[in-house]
Amino acid sequence: MAEQLIVVDRGRCTGLGICESIDPDRFEVEDDGSLLLHQERVAEADRALAERAVGSCPAAALTIQEGTPA
Repeated sequence: MAEQLIVVDRGRCTGLGICESIDPDRFEVEDDGSLLLHQERVAEADRALAERAVGSCPAAALTIQEGTPA
């Protein structure tokens, strides 16, 4: 299986922080509302939590894609 990565569409992100409330080890919303992604790689053991956080984004700014980090 290819590596799974979280991708942030910064143009869509509104900084509400729902992703951070679900997976605070991975996501952090800064004071200015920008999203800090602490880890873009999704380990198999963390997949369910990452999918829940990504799926919770009301702006659809987060996706999980196959690939390698930029």
